[in-house]
Amino acid sequence: MKKYSLRNHNTFGLNVFADRFIEYDSEAELLRLIEEGEIISPYLHIGRGSNLLFTKDYEGTILHSRIKDITLLSEDGDSVCLRVGAGNVWDEFVCYCVEHGWQGVENLSLIPGEVGAAAVQNIGAYGMEVKDSIISVETVDISGRRKTYAVEECDYSYRHSLFKTAGMNSVFVTYVNFRLKKSSHYVLDYAALAKALASHCNITLCDIREAVIRIRQSKLPDPKVLGNAGSFFMNPIVSRSYFEDLQRVYPAIPYYDIDAGHVKIPAAWLIEQCGWKGKSLGHAAVYENQPLVLVNQGGAVGADIVRLGQAVQKSVKEKFGIDIQPEVMYI
Repeated sequence: MKKYSLRNHNTFGLNVFADRFIEYDSEAELLRLIEEGEIISPYLHIGRGSNLLFTKDYEGTILHSRIKDITLLSEDGDSVCLRVGAGNVWDEFVCYCVEHGWQGVENLSLIPGEVGAAAVQNIGAYGMEVKDSIISVETVDISGRRKTYAVEECDYSYRHSLFKTAGMNSVFVTYVNFRLKKSSHYVLDYAALAKALASHCNITLCDIREAVIRIRQSKLPDPKVLGNAGSFFMNPIVSRSYFEDLQRVYPAIPYYDIDAGHVKIPAAWLIEQCGWKGKSLGHAAVYENQPLVLVNQGGAVGADIVRLGQAVQKSVKEKFGIDIQPEVMYI
């Protein structure tokens, strides 16, 4: 069986191969593929591969959705409800919402990936998470059974959902249902975003989207130029008592309050304090403008990026006693 290159299906630009690659344009086509036994185990459903690190060739079937319809389900004076195909490019969907004056995803502009993967990953940025705008997630499993999960069933938390847990790889997201607001109650709590909009008198959704894009472009490399998966590590959450101990040693340590007993610390700051910013191991490097990002400088293989990630984790553990975990999924 001829191997299929996944170079254009992962944002690290790794030239790995799959035994089979199948795309489908509708839920009906997916159901037909299942019924006819076309999806051969093992299998992996991907979006744009923007949160994956292939460590070797994939000896199985890669699935990809091209379901791209968007349906207005309902509308009232305060909000709209949309049914959005999982194969829509995430940032194009954000642009669509902003152009229609619908609020709820504008802070998530320019995040790579697709709508289905966004719901699986619970993407977030600048004080906003996609779960806050999701009503439900529609799925089809490998047996051909349809099921819609209400947002309360999705077990959402920081960069986590039910769909990332063991046994859920046989469940494929087909549609995500959103409720978006018509109000102008914007989320501008993050300092960088507030600063970028400080000179605006009457802030609009377009202003927010443009500001977010400028900020992200100043910090994050274009995967088409320098292979990467965006933020490689999650920001660690520690107990408040442990944070206070750290703060006595590092008074300038940045943080975000989670609740009375927990604090989130930016992983980028921890990594930079360990001296990794701009450093490389072989063909993999920590990006010079944002230490949360690991990049393929050209010619890297998955093992190079894994080795760099592990070295960074070890340094942070030794210096701060904190385990930072990859946001990227190793395949």
